[in-house]
Amino acid sequence: MNTAVLVLEDGRVFHGTSYGAEGETFGEMVFNTGMTGYQETLTDPSYHRQIVAMTAPHIGNTGVNDEDPESGRVWVAGYVVREPSRIVSNWRANRSLDDYLKEQGVVGIAISGTRALTRHLRERGAMRAGIFTSPAEPVEALVERVRNAPGMEGADLAGEVATTEPYVVPAIGAKRFTVAAVDLGIKGMTPQRMAERGCEVHVLPATATFEDIMAVGPDGVFFSNGPGDPATADVSALRSVLEAGVPFFGICFGNQLFGRALGLSTYKLRYGHRGVNQPVQDVRTGKVEISAHNHGFAVQAPLDGPFETAFGQAEVSHVNLNDRCVEGLRLLDRPAFSVQYHPEAAAGPHDAAYLFDEFCEVMSRAQA
Repeated sequence: MNTAVLVLEDGRVFHGTSYGAEGETFGEMVFNTGMTGYQETLTDPSYHRQIVAMTAPHIGNTGVNDEDPESGRVWVAGYVVREPSRIVSNWRANRSLDDYLKEQGVVGIAISGTRALTRHLRERGAMRAGIFTSPAEPVEALVERVRNAPGMEGADLAGEVATTEPYVVPAIGAKRFTVAAVDLGIKGMTPQRMAERGCEVHVLPATATFEDIMAVGPDGVFFSNGPGDPATADVSALRSVLEAGVPFFGICFGNQLFGRALGLSTYKLRYGHRGVNQPVQDVRTGKVEISAHNHGFAVQAPLDGPFETAFGQAEVSHVNLNDRCVEGLRLLDRPAFSVQYHPEAAAGPHDAAYLFDEFCEVMSRAQA
């Protein structure tokens, strides 16, 4: 294996060996705390332009298969692991993770200090980084190149990962509802979860207008997860959906856009939430869900009760128990709600799957 270095914009350098494709790559350095689901992480469009470090020490054990990807390609800009698995141990695997990364042209590095890297990011915050295999330049020059790379604040990325043409995911069994799903970086399991509940899902480009959405004849409108800074997105179509009173459900990036449509602001988290073990509390019931997250931005909203919006009163419905950031929003007078996490549970956990049922109940009441 060739040598490689991971260079952070503040000058911190980690030495290791190359893993996956060779070359160089740049992106925002973040960490994922999940012990499983690396294939779903790699193919999640929300990780576009990010270098992901896995905090679990052993990655690649189960190899890669053709059933678990969440999109048609790997989206991470780079990959950092501690100890790559030397063998593949799963009957579903058809190639190794190392081979998969090489096929997809993803530059990675194996370092012994993923714990030190994670602690550094927790203290200093997410920052720009670069991975270089067999670098010929001095470290000082590499640091300067990293600092010249684009950051995540102000990045308008949803259009780079979304579908360019509408497509339909048919309902499984009897059709109950028609859903217009705006693709901001949607994961494949999301329309699948709705299809399992009798929804015919029309997946639309991120640029879909209110007229495009309503042309589907939707019983409900869904806004997906996605990458980038939510402050860059146009929320006029979503505001029109809310004005029309069409049932709305948003997740992740869709939650942030819902907040902006309500007149709230968004801000960048210090190091974000990424993994499948985030504790979230339902404010109404007190119930705690363990949930899957991938976000570096959050909505700024009052936590002490209902607040006024152009669409009536709204409230924060869920909060993160680690840092008390907003994890869900709900209009009290209209059929619209959102969460900041991934109820499609790919990969796990399944605590939040009920939210798709809740969306179906909202659409059913609207039909009555």
